[in-house]
Amino acid sequence: MPQLKSLLSAAFIALASLSTIAIADTVTVYSARNEQLLKPLLDRYSKETGTEIRLMTANEGALLARLNAEGASTPADVLITVDAGNLWLAAQQGQLRALNSPILQKNIPAHLRDPDNQWFGLSVRARTIVYSKSQPKWKGKLCLRTSKKVYNQSLIAMMITEIGEAKTEEIVRGWVANLATTPFPDDTSLLKAIAAGQCQVGIVNTYYLGRLLVKEPDFPVGLFWANQSGSGTHVNVSGAGITKHAKNPAGAQKLIEYLSMEAAQAFYVDEDLEFAANPKVKPNSIIKEWGSFKPNLLNVAKAGELQATATKLMDRAGYK
Repeated sequence: MPQLKSLLSAAFIALASLSTIAIADTVTVYSARNEQLLKPLLDRYSKETGTEIRLMTANEGALLARLNAEGASTPADVLITVDAGNLWLAAQQGQLRALNSPILQKNIPAHLRDPDNQWFGLSVRARTIVYSKSQPKWKGKLCLRTSKKVYNQSLIAMMITEIGEAKTEEIVRGWVANLATTPFPDDTSLLKAIAAGQCQVGIVNTYYLGRLLVKEPDFPVGLFWANQSGSGTHVNVSGAGITKHAKNPAGAQKLIEYLSMEAAQAFYVDEDLEFAANPKVKPNSIIKEWGSFKPNLLNVAKAGELQATATKLMDRAGYK
């Protein structure tokens, strides 16, 4: 009987060890990024490290709701999402933990990461002015994406941070007064409306124009870098953080660090035509044709902090 107890004890220890190894070699990622833009990177990481990546994708709202519902039982180790406003909200809801990483501190500039190190930008999105190349006349010819999209909420939040609520509201009311049509559901539709002559000028994330130029090099829409004589063009990020209840925080940290390195950053640049968060990585050839620009260096966390204020402002100004 004592011998049987010893054998059972040894078996339980072995099973526990196997369970630990399984957790250590697996990282579960919840992502609001398009799977086709992320999975190739994760597959490459798995091939290089032997770590299994379990990927679950949904929109940012659904992911946050799921994390809140799952609580300590969540399988998620890493949250990847777009827009600093969404990352800020995840941190505010207590879904992320601080990450002390000299690698990330080195690779990601301070204005592109959370001041408390709960999330780090992994790619940069510039939101600026696009216009028709055919004799633009802009009065009454503006197109905008809906105010319901977080990209515009973050833009307005950053404007409030920089120039104040009153001046920002004056500008937004001017936009509304010059609309050529009702706001569009996405940036691609807006760009196509400019090309078709429905309007002459708009505001978009630059990678949407880049994607259209890949398919149609003569697409008749130009790009203008806003606010270059002032504080610079508005930028935002896609980024990642370790979840509060991560089962494999060490593995999660290694993955996020990998995504901040030059090889992974180049993938964001070449495949999605975004800008790298890591300043060592140069823009794609299409992006280079737009020329260099001065980005706004306000910390992108402000996009989240003032998002509720921005939403109320847009509502008051009649921006739907």
